[in-house]
Amino acid sequence: MDKKAVASSLAPSAIGPYSPGVVAGGMIFLSGQIGLDPQGEGLAVGVVAQAEQALSNIGALLAEAGAGFEDVVKCTVFLTDIDDFSAVNDVYASRFPKPYPARSAVQVAALPAGALVEIEVIARVPSAG
Repeated sequence: MDKKAVASSLAPSAIGPYSPGVVAGGMIFLSGQIGLDPQGEGLAVGVVAQAEQALSNIGALLAEAGAGFEDVVKCTVFLTDIDDFSAVNDVYASRFPKPYPARSAVQVAALPAGALVEIEVIARVPSAG
C-alpha cells in the first residue's frame, strides 16, 4: 500500500517525528491539531479560539489532500476540561455538514504546548469513493 505524507503551509508544521497527515488506502489520517497559528503566532487564546484554529488547520490539511470537512468520517476531540465540551461542540457543528462524522470526546490531563483542545480526524479521499 502506498502512503503519502500531507502537509500545508496553511497549517502548523509537525513539532516532532510525525507527519501532519498521511494518505493511505483511500483514507486520510490527520494527526491531532491544536490551536497553533501556522504563521508562528503561537497558541490561540481560549478554548473557542483554539477549537476554531484547530479546525482551520484541519481544513487546510484536508484541502491539501483533496478533501473537505464533508469527507470526514471520524473525529476524536481531546479536552483538558470536559466542561468546555458545549463551547467546542458549537464551533465543531459550524464546520461539519450533515451527516456528521462519528466522534469521540474525552478529557485528558494535558495537551501539547498547553493547549485546551486537540482534534484529530480520519477522512475518505473523495476520488477513492
